[in-house]
Amino acid sequence: MVEKSIIGTYEGKNVYEYTVTDGGLSVKIMEYGATIHNIFFAGVDCIAGYDSLDGYINGGSYQGSTVGRYANRIGGAEFEINGIRYDVDKNDNGCNSLHGGNCGFSHRLYKGEQISDNSVKFTIFSADGEGGYPGNLTLSVIFSVKNDTLGISYDAISDKDTIMNFTNHAYFNLGSQNCLTTVLKIKSDKITPVDSLLIPTGQTMDVENTPFDFRTEKSIGRDIDSQDTQLRLGNGYDHNFVLGLDRQYKKDVITAFCPESGITLSCSTDLPGVQLYTSGCLDEPCGKNQKPLTQYYAFCLETQFWPDSPNKPEFPSCLVKAGEHFSSVTEYSFKKQ
Repeated sequence: MVEKSIIGTYEGKNVYEYTVTDGGLSVKIMEYGATIHNIFFAGVDCIAGYDSLDGYINGGSYQGSTVGRYANRIGGAEFEINGIRYDVDKNDNGCNSLHGGNCGFSHRLYKGEQISDNSVKFTIFSADGEGGYPGNLTLSVIFSVKNDTLGISYDAISDKDTIMNFTNHAYFNLGSQNCLTTVLKIKSDKITPVDSLLIPTGQTMDVENTPFDFRTEKSIGRDIDSQDTQLRLGNGYDHNFVLGLDRQYKKDVITAFCPESGITLSCSTDLPGVQLYTSGCLDEPCGKNQKPLTQYYAFCLETQFWPDSPNKPEFPSCLVKAGEHFSSVTEYSFKKQ
C-alpha cells in the first residue's frame, strides 16, 4: 500500500512524502533528498532523524538521505578520467570531497511517483559539470517494501564517462538508548584503513585480532573505547568494511540485533563495501521528538564502492561508461525475536 501526502515546501514547491507499507513494515520517504523519514517496525521507528522537513533542510548529518554523485570521500577533491582531471567541491577538511560536495544529491528535490502497490520511484537530473563531475546524469532510486524488507534500487545513466557511487545514509537505532548495546555481525575479513583525514591509504587490513573483527557477533560498544589508532582516527567506527572485489549479491552480509527491543536488522547488497559509522561526531540539539542527536546514538550501514576509489586503481572500479546503465540494489530486512 502506498499513500502520498505533503510534508512541507522547499523553494516554493510542495514536497511530497510517500508511505509504503507491507507486512509489518511501514516506510516514509520524502522527495527532499529522496530521504527515508521513518521506518516503523514492531512499534519502533528504527531510524533517527527529524520531525519536520525543516530539520532535514537545515541538518548537517545526512539523516536518511540518498547520497551522490559520490558517496563518502574523494581525497584531494580530484580525480582523472581518460587523462582529464576533474576538480570537485572541497567540503571536507578543506581539502577533500564528501558525499558529492556542495551540490550533493542529499539536499536536492527529487520527483517522486508511485510505480506499484508497494514501491515508489524518485528521480533526479544532474547537469554536466555540476559540482565538477562530468556528464549529464539521471538517477532513479526505487524504494520497495515487501514482506518486512525495504529494498533500495539505484539506476543511473550519463552521457559521459563518469564515476558513480550512491548510498542511503540512514542512521539506525532499533530501540535502544544508544547504539552501543546493539549486537553486530559483519561477514568481512578486511577493512580499508585510513589516514588522519579519513582517506583510505590504498591498503587493506585484516580484522583478525583488532576491534574491527565483527565476524563473530559482538556489541558495537565492546571495543569502541580501545586505543586502536584506526578507531581513534574515526572517533569510533567510521570505516569501510570489504565485502568483496566483485558485484555479486551478498545475502545477509550484515546483521544487527537490539537486545532492548528484540529487533534484528539484516543487510544484503551487491556492492563491494559498507561504511560502518557509529555517529562519533553526531551532535545536533533537536532530533525526533525534540531529543538531541548525540554521539553513538545510532549506526549507519552505508553500502558503497570503497572510499576514494577514483584515485585507487587497486580498488573496485566505480567508473561507468557513457550510455551504460549503472544499477545496484541494497536490502534491509527486519524481524522481531
